[in-house]
Amino acid sequence: RRGYSVEASIVRTALATPPPPRKRTRAVVRYPNMMRLFHELGIHDRLQWKVHKMVFAMQELPGEFTTFDFVPGIPAPFNFGLAILLNQKMLTLGEKLQTAPPLLPMLIEGQDFINAQDELSVLDFMRKYGMPDRINDEVFISMAKALDFIDPDKLSMTVVLTAMNRFLNEDNGLQMAFLDGNQPDRLCAPMVESIEKKGGHVFTSKPMDRLELNDDGTVKAVVLRDGTEVVADEYVSALPVDVLKRVVPEKWSTMPYFKQLDELEGIPVINLHMWFDKKLTTIDHLCFSRSPLLSVYADMSTTCKEYADDDKSMIELVFAPCSPIAGGDTNWIAKPDEDIIQATMGELARLFPTEIANDPAYPGTMAARTFEGGELPALPDGAKLRKFSVVRVPRSVYAAIPGRNKYRPSQKSPIDNFSLCGCFTSQKFLGSMEGAILAGKLAAEVVSARAVGATAPGDKEIMPDVLEAAAAASPKKPVGCRGDTAIAFGGGYTFDQLVTRELKEQDAEQLTPLN
Repeated sequence: RRGYSVEASIVRTALATPPPPRKRTRAVVRYPNMMRLFHELGIHDRLQWKVHKMVFAMQELPGEFTTFDFVPGIPAPFNFGLAILLNQKMLTLGEKLQTAPPLLPMLIEGQDFINAQDELSVLDFMRKYGMPDRINDEVFISMAKALDFIDPDKLSMTVVLTAMNRFLNEDNGLQMAFLDGNQPDRLCAPMVESIEKKGGHVFTSKPMDRLELNDDGTVKAVVLRDGTEVVADEYVSALPVDVLKRVVPEKWSTMPYFKQLDELEGIPVINLHMWFDKKLTTIDHLCFSRSPLLSVYADMSTTCKEYADDDKSMIELVFAPCSPIAGGDTNWIAKPDEDIIQATMGELARLFPTEIANDPAYPGTMAARTFEGGELPALPDGAKLRKFSVVRVPRSVYAAIPGRNKYRPSQKSPIDNFSLCGCFTSQKFLGSMEGAILAGKLAAEVVSARAVGATAPGDKEIMPDVLEAAAAASPKKPVGCRGDTAIAFGGGYTFDQLVTRELKEQDAEQLTPLN
C-alpha cells in the first residue's frame, strides 16, 4: 500500500556504534543465493575464483598437502565421488567404501533424513552406522571446524550432511572464491549504495535503546539511544540471537516463540591476522589445517588482490575450537593475545617446518621438526612474525550442537509487524553467509505477504518443552545492549580494556578461565 515503510530494520551494522572494525577478507563458496546477490549488486567480478578442489595439510607429514580434485566437465555427484577415489593419501579404498552406505539415505530421502539426524553428533552418527574412526580424523574434524568452529563430538550431523548434500547435488558446490579486498569497501559499500538508490536509508552510529510497543504488543517504534524514534509499518530484526535475547521486550518474554531463543547461543571464534617478513611457500586456495587448534587458513598475499605481495606473507587463520561449548578444553577467549599467538606459532612451525624460523620469542617454534621422515636442522633465518592482530568474536554463528535445529524460530513471528532473519532462524543452510541471505529473503516474503493482506508464510511448530517453560515463566525485563564496541552488538574486535569490560558486563561467562 502507499507509504509502506520498512526503514526500521534492526540490523547489527546499522544500530551499533563501534569504531570501524579491522578490515577482513573472506573466502566464499559458490552458494546460489550469495551468487545472485553479487550479480544483483553488479560486483561478481570482485570474486577471485580458485581451482575447484579441497586442500588439506597432511597431519602425519608436516609441510605436505593433499587435495580432492574436482575434474571439470564431470557432473555431480560423480565429480565428488571421483575426487574422493582419486585421492590416495587420506583414506584407504576400504575406508572409502565403508563411508558410502551411511550416506545413501541422504541421497534417497533428502532433507527429511538430514533434519532427522540433528539429535546426533557427528561421532554419534559415525558409530551408529559403523563408519571407520579414521574418517573422523582425516575428514570430519576439518569439516566440523570449518562449518561451525566446533569439534565433531559437539557438532550436529545435520550440519555436515547439509554441506555434503550440496557437494553431491551441485556441480560447483565446493568451488571457492576470495573477495578481492576487504568486506566494508568491496561488499558492504555496494549493498548500502543499492539500498539508498532504491529509496532506503542505512544508519550507522545510531545504537538502539529499546523496542517501544503498542498496547496490543505490536511494535510502535525503535527508540534509539539519542531518543529518536524510528517508526515503520514493518520491523525486521537481523540481530544475532544472543543480542536479540537482550532486547526482547518484557511483554514478549513469556511467549513460546521468543522463549525458544533460550535454547540457542552463539559460538566463540577467534580470527588471526599474521604478517611475516618473508614469503611462505603457500597455495592459492583455502587450506584445511587439520590442526587441533586451527581450522582453515589462507595466505592472503597470494589469494587476495588487495593484499598481494611477492615478498612477504600475510596469513589469515581461524582459531577453533576456542571454548568448551565448541569442544575445546581451554577458554581461549579469556586468554591474552600473546598466549594465543604463542600457541599458533607452534602450530605454524609444524605446518611449515622448512620455512618458519626457530624464534626464541616463540618457544613453540624451537621444538625439533621433521620433514619427509627426517629431522630438520635448526632454521634461525626462516620467516619471522612481524606483527599480528587477534580478533575475538565471543558470540558468532549459533552453536549447531545436537538437538538445536528444532528450536530455531521461523522468520514469521506472532507479532503482526515484526519478523526475524539471521542465520540462526529456520532455513536449510544453517549458520553461514548463505543461510543469512536466505533467511533475509524468507523474512521479505513475510513482509510482502502482510503488505497485500495475504497470509504470511513460515509457520513452524514450537516444541512441547518450550510451551511448558513459557507457561511457567515470569515476565523478564530486557537487559538491553549497554556498550559502544562491536562486541556489545555481536561483532568481533581486537580486545583492549574497554572491550574486555563490556564483555564482562554482558557475557561474563566468556572471560571465565578453565583449569
